[in-house]
Amino acid sequence: MADSTESASEVRTSINRPLVLVVDFGAQYAQLIARRVRQAGIFSEIVGFDLAMKAIDEKKPDAIVLSGGPSSVYETGAPKLNPQVLQGEIPVFGICYGFQVMAGLLGGEVGKTGLSEFGRTDFQASESRLFDDLPRDFRVWMSHGDSVSKAPVGFKAIGSTLKTAIAAFEDESGLRAGVQFHPEVLHSEHGQVILENWLLNVVALKPSWSTESIIDSEIARIKREVGSERVICGLSGGVDSAVAAALVQRAVGSQLTCVFVDHGLLREGEAEQVEKDFVAATGVSLVIVDKREKFLTALKGVTDPEAKRKIIGREFIRAFEEAAREISSDAEVKFLVQGTLYPDVVESGGGTGTANIKSHHNVGGLPDDLDFTLIEPLRTLFKDEVREVGSRLGLADEIVWRQPFPGPGLGIRIVGEVTEERLRILRKADFIAREELKSASLDRKIWQCPVVLLADVRSVGVQGDGRSYGHPIVLRPVTSEDAMTADWARIPYEVLERISTRITNEVREVNRVVLDLTSKPPGTIEWE
Repeated sequence: MADSTESASEVRTSINRPLVLVVDFGAQYAQLIARRVRQAGIFSEIVGFDLAMKAIDEKKPDAIVLSGGPSSVYETGAPKLNPQVLQGEIPVFGICYGFQVMAGLLGGEVGKTGLSEFGRTDFQASESRLFDDLPRDFRVWMSHGDSVSKAPVGFKAIGSTLKTAIAAFEDESGLRAGVQFHPEVLHSEHGQVILENWLLNVVALKPSWSTESIIDSEIARIKREVGSERVICGLSGGVDSAVAAALVQRAVGSQLTCVFVDHGLLREGEAEQVEKDFVAATGVSLVIVDKREKFLTALKGVTDPEAKRKIIGREFIRAFEEAAREISSDAEVKFLVQGTLYPDVVESGGGTGTANIKSHHNVGGLPDDLDFTLIEPLRTLFKDEVREVGSRLGLADEIVWRQPFPGPGLGIRIVGEVTEERLRILRKADFIAREELKSASLDRKIWQCPVVLLADVRSVGVQGDGRSYGHPIVLRPVTSEDAMTADWARIPYEVLERISTRITNEVREVNRVVLDLTSKPPGTIEWE
C-alpha cells in the first residue's frame, strides 16, 4: 500500500512548530491531555510509554507531559518509563500516575496510604511558578489510591489536599513539575490555566498551532505532494470526509474529483444531502457510484464486527479504484483522499504503542494492495479541530455540525448479519430518533446518538391487542468532546418517550426501545 502522508512531527518541523509529547501510561484521558495542549496553541502527539525514549530521540520535543494511568507504580508489571527521559534538559510535567512515576524515578517515595481520593476534591495551592496568579483554594478532579509521600531532592511541595500532603511539586526552575490531580478534565477548576501557565509561562513555548496554521500548512503540503496529478476523494456524507475534500480542493482545484459510494448502508436522505449541501458549498466535481448490491453480497452471512469493518473498507477501496478508472481513462489517478482523524489512528493501535480497540475502516481495514497513495490532511486532528477547519473553509453548518456517522454506516449498527430488510428497519428507526432530537433542539447539544438494531434478538410484546415477537432497538445518546471518552447524554424523558412511541408505532418490526447508559470507557460509542 502506498502512503506518502507526512508524519505529524515532519509537518510540525517543516513550519517550525514547538512539539509536546504526551507519554501515555494507559490513561483514559491521554487524548484529552493532547487536546488541552493544542488548545494552548502548542502541537502535541501521543506516544506509548515504552516508545517514549525512541520518540524523544526522533522527534526532539520541546516538552513532555506524562499521563495518568490505572496501575500502581510499585506493582509488578506496572508501566515503566526509561529513566533517561528525566535525565535530559527537556521540561517534564507529570499528571496523576505520571506524577508518581516522576517522583519515584527522581528519588522520591510513592506508596499506598489507604487514603484514596476520587472525584472533586478541595485543593490548597502554595506560592509557586505553576500556580502563579491562581486562587490558593480551588477544586480539582482526583482519581488515585497511591500518593507521593516524599518529594525528590530539589523539589518542593506546592499543593495539598485534606488526605494528600504532596498533591503537587516543582523543582526550582519549575521546568519539572507535576500534580496528583487531572487538570485536563473540565471538573478541575483552573485546569486549562494551569497547563497553559506551565507550557507558555514556565517553559516559554510560543503558541503556533491554530486553525489558520492547520489550513495553511496542509494546503502547502498537499500542493507539494500532489503537483499536477489527479486526485480522488471518497465522500461519506460525514464531517471528516467533507472537510478533507474541501482542504484538498482548496489546494489543487479541478484536479480533485469526489466519489460518493452508495453502499446501501446509508441513513435516510444521506445521498441527497451530500449532493445538495456539499456540492452546493464547494462546486466540486462529484460522481455517485451505486454499489448497494455489491456490498450486501460481500456482507452476506457475516456477523463478526471486525470482519464487517474490513469487508466494508475493502469494498470501499475497490469502488474507488473502479471509479478512478472511469473518471480518467487517459491519465492515472494516483492519490486518494481520506478523512482519517487522530482518534481513528489511536483506536486502531497506530502511533501510540497501545492496544488496538477496533479497526476503523480507513485505518485497519484497508487492503495491502491499495493502488493509491493516501492523502490524509486531518490525520493529526481531533473532531473539534476538524469542525473549526470546516467552518474556516466556508462549509455550511449542516455539514460542519452534523453528528458523527461511522464510515461503515449502518452495517456496524446492526448487531448480526446485515440484510436489506434489517437495514430498512434500522433506517426508519434512526430517522425517527434524529428527527425528534432535532425537533427538541438537542442535535447540537449531544455528540451523537447511534441507533442500534439487535437483529438476532427478539422479545415478546403486545401490539394491536395481540402478541408480538419483535426486535429491540437501542438508543445510544452520548456527550463527548473528541470521542475518545464519552458519557451517556441525559435526554429529557419526554423526548425519549416520543422517540420510543413513534418507533414502536411506525416501525412494526420493533416492539421494544431501550437506552444505553454506559460511559466510554468501558464501552465504545458504537456497539460494533
